[in-house]
Amino acid sequence: MLKDTFRSLQVRNFRLFFVSQTISQTGTWMTMVAQTLLILDLTGSGVLLGFLAAAQFGPVLLFGAWGGTLADRFDKRQVLFFTQVGAMAQSLVLGLVVLTGNASVGNVLLLATVQGILTAFDNPARRAFVVEMVPPENVANAVSLNSALMTTARVLGPALAGLLIGLFGYAWCFLGDALSYLAVIAGLALIRPSELFSAEKVERGRGQVRQGLRYAFSSRDQLVPLVMMAVIGTLAFNLSVTTPLLITGPLAGTKQSYTLVLSTMSVGSVIGAIATARRRQVPFGHLIWSAMAFGVGLLMLAGTPTLWAAYPIAVLVGLGSIAFMTTATAMMQLAADPQFRGRVLSLQAIVFFGTTPLGAPFIGWVADRFGPRQAILIGAVSCLVAALWGWRSWRGREVVPVSSAPSVLVD
Repeated sequence: MLKDTFRSLQVRNFRLFFVSQTISQTGTWMTMVAQTLLILDLTGSGVLLGFLAAAQFGPVLLFGAWGGTLADRFDKRQVLFFTQVGAMAQSLVLGLVVLTGNASVGNVLLLATVQGILTAFDNPARRAFVVEMVPPENVANAVSLNSALMTTARVLGPALAGLLIGLFGYAWCFLGDALSYLAVIAGLALIRPSELFSAEKVERGRGQVRQGLRYAFSSRDQLVPLVMMAVIGTLAFNLSVTTPLLITGPLAGTKQSYTLVLSTMSVGSVIGAIATARRRQVPFGHLIWSAMAFGVGLLMLAGTPTLWAAYPIAVLVGLGSIAFMTTATAMMQLAADPQFRGRVLSLQAIVFFGTTPLGAPFIGWVADRFGPRQAILIGAVSCLVAALWGWRSWRGREVVPVSSAPSVLVD
């Protein structure tokens, strides 16, 4: 059972990618948590936390489609080299700005925007590259393990951020993140191109972004998860706005309490990601049930009476959220024609991450005006409504088979 769950790690290229990305993503989460707490320290405003989320993810909405086109057109490994070097420079500058005492809301938001622009090009290339490192029968497993590494980083990153902030201050989170990019750059350099399962590159041409949009919207197997992600991404995946306000407000916790709740939430995410890694097929029903579990978890979090009660509830929130993200991602990756995969995944990123900045300022305003519990409640209702709509749209359907995602072995 254990060998089957982690079977993609037997592939050398994927193993290198997995280890190096775990280190790098841990640093990324250190930066994201430190940015959130720094803005909260500087302003105490839920609305400005919403604008921080908009700065981090808004560029995905604006530039994500072009990022996906580049992923389809160029060598994904080379694209990742450029984005990782750029991200390392951005974290280094942010660390030096804070270390020299020049931190302000303006420059934190500006550098978060730079981070968001890099994410718009990095995200579709990185996720499409995962599929090209393993044989077709291991694609669903690789997607789930990739989600597991991301959520493992969500456990380690916030915990390390809380420790570093308490001992040394915010700057060392950003500088540590800059250092972590060396691992992924080294991992990319060691990957063997001859062992990749690469799709044929798309030649430069006019209207490629529009072609990708038409392709994605022509299939119900891709349209339904896209609509569900749009609703849930806009109103529910704003936990970086609502959770710190809930923990440090009504629950009377500290910054370290917030990082521990976030790490606990990520433990649930790891459990969910590993559980889904054993799938060889992706049942449509899994997307519906995971959205419902996420919604129920948010309902419980909105009503939690004490800080201590928030910890076990956070596990359910993390499990439901990552199961939803992993299932939606696997469905779209497995169903997509390899020549369109980068553009399909960029559209998913636009819908999923790009809708977050649309909802984040509103959710922040609700939290400031009515309280963080009410803001979380809006997210819970959105999950349940999306699950009901998805169930009605997919009645009678069964699974997306792994065999629907062909690949070409590069000599």
